[in-house]
Amino acid sequence: MFNKITTFPDGFLWGGATAANQIEGAYLANGKGLTTIDLMPKGPKRDQVSMGNLNSFEPEEGEIYPSHEAIDFYHRYKEDIALFAEMGFKSFRMSISWARIFPNGDDVTPNEAGLQFYDDVFDELLKYNIEPVVTICHFDLPVNLAKTYGGWKNRIMIELFEKYSKTLFERYKTKVKYWMTFNEINMLLHLPYTGAGIIFEEGENKQQVLYQAAHHELVASALAVKACHEIIPNAMIGCMLAAGNVYPYSSNPEDYWEVMEMERESYLLIDVQSKGEYPGYAKRFFIENGIQLQFEPGDLEILKKYTVDYIGFSYYSSRCTSADPEILKNYTDGNVFGSVINPYLETSEWGWTIDPKGMRITCNQLHERYNKPLFIVENGLGAKDTLLDNDTVEDDYRIKYLDLHFAEIAEAIKDGVDIIGYTSWGPIDLVSNGTGEMKKRYGFIYVDKNNDGSGTLRRIRKKSFYWYKDIIANNGAGYFLD
Repeated sequence: MFNKITTFPDGFLWGGATAANQIEGAYLANGKGLTTIDLMPKGPKRDQVSMGNLNSFEPEEGEIYPSHEAIDFYHRYKEDIALFAEMGFKSFRMSISWARIFPNGDDVTPNEAGLQFYDDVFDELLKYNIEPVVTICHFDLPVNLAKTYGGWKNRIMIELFEKYSKTLFERYKTKVKYWMTFNEINMLLHLPYTGAGIIFEEGENKQQVLYQAAHHELVASALAVKACHEIIPNAMIGCMLAAGNVYPYSSNPEDYWEVMEMERESYLLIDVQSKGEYPGYAKRFFIENGIQLQFEPGDLEILKKYTVDYIGFSYYSSRCTSADPEILKNYTDGNVFGSVINPYLETSEWGWTIDPKGMRITCNQLHERYNKPLFIVENGLGAKDTLLDNDTVEDDYRIKYLDLHFAEIAEAIKDGVDIIGYTSWGPIDLVSNGTGEMKKRYGFIYVDKNNDGSGTLRRIRKKSFYWYKDIIANNGAGYFLD
């Protein structure tokens, strides 16, 4: 099985990861504006809104919007951070809500109450020596930017994002050392409203729209890297990829080519952020699909000069594909990307492939492709937990899932992969981005809230809470399978 690693590297940043729109609640508190996620309802409409097929610029009567209360981290952050500290967190990945800082996105001056809230959160984290890891934009665009400008379709977004980023860097330059520009930037190609605030108009060339929007985000990201290095010279700023290796269903060369095509789609935007230019395969794809990107003078130089310092990524599952139409009928859309069912692997309750070995493979692939430090900023198991009468959750299935993944991360480190840290998704139960549900729980901390919004919001330690505490205390030593 596994040759045990004594410990993870010194200074390894164990922790947990969240997003503002999935934990904060208080969706209009103290001057905050509406975001795109604030207008994504729970239920059947959610998918259509997230894919940009259904206008959602105003709340509708009778719809439930989970982000409006979420788990009320906004009012309970001290309690939650104390629990993270009890587990021994070295880092906490979180995001800043753009609409708390600039309620409309294009405001002349920032909202001081929003800035002060994050000051308070950072101070609380630093009190416990927990390093903030901050995502500048995690799927929650101020809705005014989507409604007025068309979201990232519009090039004006570059200067607005640059202004927002500089505001954050100036304000928090003594408190935050680790930054990421966009969460899972490749997701905008699959969930355009979620990732880029895009609603498609009738007759639009969707691929043209998506890749032009992606270009705008790439230039904005590069300018944020530039500003971060100028304002906080000792900081590290990275990109963030929704990752997961792909297997060919068979040894047929056509299957392997399908694998390459799927992985290239995932890696394209990270290739640009990390290497500073569009790869040859992307240029061919644009030509063959009639995509004509509009470049402004200086764009290519900006992309080339201001590449990221590290690669942040999420890993939940691997995928499998085939060129055979008959095999493709055995397909699951358990997660956004979908996959041919892999007969060698089990799946979660939500149909996500469970593949610990894929974590090691993905770490090695990213290391060999980019030769930059990696930061595993999302990984975890969503499950229907049961709160028992003795106020605990016996989530051995989560412990097993994470234990197997940690063993493979240890192997990747021994392979020579440079990994900064690991932040599990989400260390406390939160609203699912995909479904808007609470019953899909990831946390080490149970939150008493149900899908219908009922519950006390009381926080309860699960069995995995104490297990993860031991993992961190021992820096990973001795907890993996023999």
